[in-house]
Amino acid sequence: MNPLCSRCNRVVYPTEKVNCLDKYWHKGCFSCEVCKMTLNMKNYKGFEKRPYCSAHYPKTSFTSVADTPENLRLKQQSKMQSQVLYKEEFEKNKGKGFSVVADTPELQRIKKTQDQISNIKYHEEFEKSRMGGEAPPPESNTTPAYHQPANPQNYNYQPAPEPVRSAAAAPPPSAGKRYRAVYDYAAADEDEVSFLDGDVIVDVQQIDEGWMYGRVERTGQQGMLPANYVEAI
Repeated sequence: MNPLCSRCNRVVYPTEKVNCLDKYWHKGCFSCEVCKMTLNMKNYKGFEKRPYCSAHYPKTSFTSVADTPENLRLKQQSKMQSQVLYKEEFEKNKGKGFSVVADTPELQRIKKTQDQISNIKYHEEFEKSRMGGEAPPPESNTTPAYHQPANPQNYNYQPAPEPVRSAAAAPPPSAGKRYRAVYDYAAADEDEVSFLDGDVIVDVQQIDEGWMYGRVERTGQQGMLPANYVEAI
């Protein structure tokens, strides 16, 4: 059965039917309620299940309410009532230690777990304090290791110069050789001896391939001298 048109109340056949705004219309009857301009599915605007064009679409306007003494009194009364209800709820839940909104089963489980952990720690501390006199303090073994006042000062001492040659304190037993200086030499260390070109070096003893030990005949001083600065007589 074909439906009736919402404007002319006549039968609407499928070839001229427009289904919009939960109603059925003829294509010619689907028009603006004010200017009667024919509308289609693209340019219509519905308001209270009636079609309108863009120019005559009803606009919603807001009404401003003045702050009259009566309105101010009602506002203040509503505010006071809300404060009274808040205080009543606060006094009811004051001694419970939890909020009605926040006291969920999950929070109650966490609180119970924390209480159990606190009891365990308390018993552990109690057992330790009761048996504390029998066990020696753990710090006693490590205390002597830190008393070494002399060690940091050792870094201030100058180390002895490293020998660059063999020691001259114990020359080999062979002695009595004589050498003549072919170059001037100035002693570079305390155990060395200085000499001039042509000086005679007596009591020469070979230390190694590069150094000798002897006494300068001219000055009477003795010490280490380089072997390549003298020649045998």
